[in-house]
Amino acid sequence: MTRLKWLRLVFLRYYRSMGLRVFLYVLLSFAATLTSPFADTYIGSRFSIEIDFESVVPVLTILATSMLAVSTFSLNIMVTAHRAAADTATPRMHRILLEDTTTQSVLAVFIGAFVYSLSSLVLYRLGFYPDSAALFVMGITIVIVMAVIFSLLRWINHLTTLGSLQNSLHTAKARAREALRAQAQHPRFGASALTQATIMPEETTPLCAPETGYLQLIDMVMLQDRLPDTATLYLDASPGTHVLVGEMIGQVSGVLDDAALARLTQAFTFGSVRTHEQDAAFGLAVLSEIATKALSPGINDSGTAIEAITILKSLLWDYTQEEEDSEAMKAQNIVAAFPGPSHFVEVAFAAIARDGANKFEVVRKLISSLASLAASDNKELSCAARDLADDVMLYAAEGGLPERDLSRLRSISFPK
Repeated sequence: MTRLKWLRLVFLRYYRSMGLRVFLYVLLSFAATLTSPFADTYIGSRFSIEIDFESVVPVLTILATSMLAVSTFSLNIMVTAHRAAADTATPRMHRILLEDTTTQSVLAVFIGAFVYSLSSLVLYRLGFYPDSAALFVMGITIVIVMAVIFSLLRWINHLTTLGSLQNSLHTAKARAREALRAQAQHPRFGASALTQATIMPEETTPLCAPETGYLQLIDMVMLQDRLPDTATLYLDASPGTHVLVGEMIGQVSGVLDDAALARLTQAFTFGSVRTHEQDAAFGLAVLSEIATKALSPGINDSGTAIEAITILKSLLWDYTQEEEDSEAMKAQNIVAAFPGPSHFVEVAFAAIARDGANKFEVVRKLISSLASLAASDNKELSCAARDLADDVMLYAAEGGLPERDLSRLRSISFPK
C-alpha cells in the first residue's frame, strides 16, 4: 500500500462522517453570508436589476422556518430507518448506514440552508448588509433554494429503500466487496505471509498494544519507514482483532528501546468497534448475521437467508478472481498473519450452516454454493469449501432432516 492509497483510505473514513460533512456545509453557508457585502462591490455594477431587502427578507424567513422543520423531521426519519435496519437485519447495519453519503449530503444541505438564511436575517437586522447587497443575497438565496429542491427530490427517492432489508443487503454487499477487493489487490497490504514455516529469530522484542480496542487500521508505509533497516516485524494481529492494552500484537527482531516501539505503535489505529476499511471479514460477518437472524424462529425468513448466501458466494468468487496489483509497494521488513480465503469461508457460512440445519432449502442452497466455490482455482478457497460442506451435512443430519432430503443433498456434485 503506497502513501497515496493510505491517504485515500484515511480521507474516505472522514468523508463518510456526517459531522464533517455538516460542518463543511455550515462553514460554506457562513462564508456566503459574510462575503455578500464585499462581493456586491465587484458584481453589482454589471447588472441593471434593482432589488431591495424587503423582497429578500420574506424568502429568507420562509427558508429559515421551513429548513428547521425539514431538518428535524429528516433526522427523525434517519433514526427511525436505522433502528428498523438494526431490528430487521443486524445491529451492525446501524454503523454502516451512518456512513450513507446520500443521507449525509441531504441533511447537510438542509442544515446549511437553515444556517445561511438565519444568519443572513440576523446580519441584516444588525445593519451588516448595505442596501446594494440585496441583489447578491437574493442570487445566493436562489442558488440555495435550487439546492434544497434537488436535495428534497433526492431524499424522497432515497427514502423508498432506506432502512429496508433489501437496502441493508445491498449496502453490506457494497462495503464487503470494497474491502475484499482491496485485500485481493494488496494481500496483507504489502507484508509477507506469516506461516507455520516462518522461522523466527532467537532474540525478539515484543510489540504490545498501546490501548484496548479493535485494531482498525495498519499503516504499513509508516511501519516500514520506522523499522530499523536490519529489523523485521512479525505481526500477529490483523485488522478486526480485539486486543487488550499491553497485549502482544507482534514481535520485532533484535532489541528495541521503548521510544522505538512507541513510534511503531503510532502506525496502528484502534477503536471501540470493527470497521470495513481493512477488515475484509467484517463485511462477510454482517451478511452472515443478516442470514442467521432471518433464520431465527421469530422471523423464519428462509428467502432472505438464501439471498444472503447467494451474495456471499458471489463476493468470495469475485475475491479470488481479482488480480494482485503488481505495482503495489512491498513491505520487505514486515511479516503478517492476515486471514485468507479459508477464514472468509468460515465467517461467511459457518453460522448459517448451524442455524439453518433444519431447513432443507437453505441447506441445499448452501451446499450448492460451496460446490460452486470448490471449483475455484484458489486451492485454499476450494479446500475450505469442501471441508465446510462436510460440516453442513453433519449439521443437517443432526438437525433432523429426513433421509430422503439428506440423499438429495448428497447428490449435489462437487468438482473432482
